[in-house]
Amino acid sequence: MREPAFWRTDGGRGSGALTRALLSPLGRIYAWAVARRIRRTEPVDPGAPVICVGNITLGGTGKTPVTQSILRRLEELDCNPCALSRGYGGSEAGPLEVLDDHTAAQVGDEPRLLARDARVWISRDRVEGAHAAVEAGIDVIVMDDGHQNPSLKKTLSIVVIDSVAGWGGNLVFPAGPLREPVPVGLARADAVIVMTPDQDAVPNYERLQLSDLEIPVLQAWLEPREAPPKGRLLAFAGIGRPQKFFDALEAAGAELTDGLDFPDHHPYSQRDLAYLREHAASHEAQLITTEKDWVRLPPDARKDIRAWPVEARFANPAALDALLLDIVDARPSAR
Repeated sequence: MREPAFWRTDGGRGSGALTRALLSPLGRIYAWAVARRIRRTEPVDPGAPVICVGNITLGGTGKTPVTQSILRRLEELDCNPCALSRGYGGSEAGPLEVLDDHTAAQVGDEPRLLARDARVWISRDRVEGAHAAVEAGIDVIVMDDGHQNPSLKKTLSIVVIDSVAGWGGNLVFPAGPLREPVPVGLARADAVIVMTPDQDAVPNYERLQLSDLEIPVLQAWLEPREAPPKGRLLAFAGIGRPQKFFDALEAAGAELTDGLDFPDHHPYSQRDLAYLREHAASHEAQLITTEKDWVRLPPDARKDIRAWPVEARFANPAALDALLLDIVDARPSAR
């Protein structure tokens, strides 16, 4: 019997035994479904270049700050970019542009956060969302997530990986955090961004299976835009890797009394907030959270909870520019 395409780790020249060994029975089905969808879908050109900032794992890599940095740089290069998101966690199906009066409950936390600095469209149907953005004058689309979504023709596919978490044991969901086998996902990438704890960290490229890649591999990290507040702090987060946020606060000199983690994209209830305030009071501490969590809070709950903003910084900004300048030249207006 012919070997399924998603087993093949070397372009079809080998047995793919390593990949098979890393997949649970359910993981095989999940990976097969992803590969089948990609193989059977004819991507649509929306009329503008599409940059996909995605990953191979299920979250916690730093995609959203990277997307923010790319959007800012494109604006500096005289582009009119937007972010395009599925709007995960929001009630609206789209396509619609995220406006100031939209809440995270309506459009999702990541789009709500991105919309503070850039234009953002959400759409469960990425093709419809991309067409709506282009009709509104957008000339570069930055797709936040979607490496496994084949519906749009991608001009540049970037995979973001956390250097500490890595590939999580190389196990495909539900046994592990992978959305697909690593070699299969990397084969569709045009560049990789490795997120390190700080600018001095040296990634283990061999452990991350990046040593022999023939595509650009960039290093970046999250840097605070401001110092943590003085005094005792109680941190909470509902992101892919809450501990990463807690560690970053302590590394920046925060006096952290405790860190409470919630599920990713968690919608905070009044009961949650009452518990957090009670816990903070018992520690005589100020509550602090991520920007992505902060936009999910009810507006009346934000007055006594601090958000700690961070941004992605690149070890070699010129390497990022080299990727983006090709995108700038690919715009219809530049042809």
